[in-house]
Amino acid sequence: MMDLQINGKSVQISVKSDVAVAKRVASHIERRIREDDWAPYKTKQEAVNAWVKLGGIRLQVLQAYDLA
Repeated sequence: MMDLQINGKSVQISVKSDVAVAKRVASHIERRIREDDWAPYKTKQEAVNAWVKLGGIRLQVLQAYDLA
């Protein structure tokens, strides 16, 4: 298990290849926050609720941004 720092918080990564996934998800979340773009969802909360259901790395990244 390794730690990846995202938004100043530690995200647990179990497989080395997941580092790229976590970084890509973080970049995606940062863009959404910066642009306030939650499409195709109507609201930020709808988007977050949908993404939380995916779990795994995505959930950890959302938690790093205090979204979940």
